[in-house]
Amino acid sequence: MTGTLINTATVVAGGTLGTLLGNRLPARVRNTVMDALGLTTILIGLKMAFETSNVLLLLGSLLLGGIAGELLDIDAALNRLARRLEDRVSPGAETAAGGRFARGFVTASLVFCVGPMTIMGSIQDGLTGDYSTLAIKAMLDGFAALAFASSLGTGVTFSALVVLAYQGSITLAAAWAQAILTPAMVAEMTATGGLLIFAIGLGLLELKRVRVANLLPAIFVAPLLVALFL
Repeated sequence: MTGTLINTATVVAGGTLGTLLGNRLPARVRNTVMDALGLTTILIGLKMAFETSNVLLLLGSLLLGGIAGELLDIDAALNRLARRLEDRVSPGAETAAGGRFARGFVTASLVFCVGPMTIMGSIQDGLTGDYSTLAIKAMLDGFAALAFASSLGTGVTFSALVVLAYQGSITLAAAWAQAILTPAMVAEMTATGGLLIFAIGLGLLELKRVRVANLLPAIFVAPLLVALFL
């Protein structure tokens, strides 16, 4: 839960600072910060990926998981969910204080919770206690909260409650699942997730947009392959 608590704290800090200061952070500073976060994300992803003991299992997990994800089209489903929830907040309500608060709360909650980095980081934290991915996400969310709060107000800060509940639930579920997973299964899940985090880093650096959400099933395919072949 350490990573979730850090993430929650940065959203609160970023949202509060953004509300107080407004959007005064220069674009070149934001770009440099994003580049630094992207490079670090790639490093973390590669470090995790090297934990595999069998590259063929890793490849098989990605291929089978990717096929399943594309058939389910998880990426599109998440985007539809985000649009549907955001549509519940009337655009015309932005002018009212209550409507502005609600829009800030919903928009920030979606950005911070709907994404593969949230799921991957929480699973990693629950399975291994390594919250480095969530620490990177915390930095991203902190800067995003600052930017959002400058225009959408205090509702962004309160989205930290959703982050705490959502990521905390995934982390606790992963910790429970650890009891039925062997060390080999955890290692292959970690390695598979590492490649997904590497792909997220590519996106942060704007080098290649990978539909990472459609590869998420690979994380759950990995332990099945381990059980079958190791």
